[in-house]
Amino acid sequence: MNALVEAWATPGLVWLCLTFVIAGVVRGFSGFGTALIFMPVGTIFLTVPQAIVAVTLTGVATWGLIVPRALREGDKGEVGLLALGAFLTAPLGVWFLTWLDGALLRWLVAGAAAATLVALISGWRYTRRVPTPGLAAVGAAAGVLGGTTGLTGPPVILFYLAGAGGAAKVRANTILFLAALDVGIIVNLGIRQLVGWSDVALALWLAVPYSLGIVVGQRAFRPDREKTYRAIAYGVIALAIVTGLPVFR
Repeated sequence: MNALVEAWATPGLVWLCLTFVIAGVVRGFSGFGTALIFMPVGTIFLTVPQAIVAVTLTGVATWGLIVPRALREGDKGEVGLLALGAFLTAPLGVWFLTWLDGALLRWLVAGAAAATLVALISGWRYTRRVPTPGLAAVGAAAGVLGGTTGLTGPPVILFYLAGAGGAAKVRANTILFLAALDVGIIVNLGIRQLVGWSDVALALWLAVPYSLGIVVGQRAFRPDREKTYRAIAYGVIALAIVTGLPVFR
């Protein structure tokens, strides 16, 4: 009970809730975007570890709304390979979180994401099937990045958007991968004692507006609107790059 009261008194709670509503709408529609939208705002009011805990635990708390449909539509074997790579490197990412300068990491992430986004918008695509080592490498990159910054999605999101897969498959696979990686990251944060009961309580409060957003976003998703889907996906990534720049801290 004390943890819930303490979480209710979190500075900027109204802004955090509003951000989660928006992130939920985008997540429900596109399959990703929660960390990309929340982390730049969340780290204004919370420490980076606290913000990462919030974004991962709210994801776990809302699995029932978004994961069942993804299980029916996604490629579980492919997602499994991505998740294996991520699980192996998530501990390294969490270690970086406690060691490296946050501003430097944000510059590196922003630069890599911007270069990849430019390539995607230019129309570059790959058409060959990615071999097992390639899938594991993409997942490994996501594990390191997610453990360090809370941005679990960019490597996998950019990997899928650069491919020839349809919107429904991209959305489903991304949802499944992010759900799996949430578990890996929260376990590693717990091992390093970066998770407290007040963090869990805050995630429970934030899961409410997040759930509302997800429901709205899922109802808006239409697999046949491929161009709209990609345009919104690119817009979310671009917004995250800009708002995540250290110059705004």
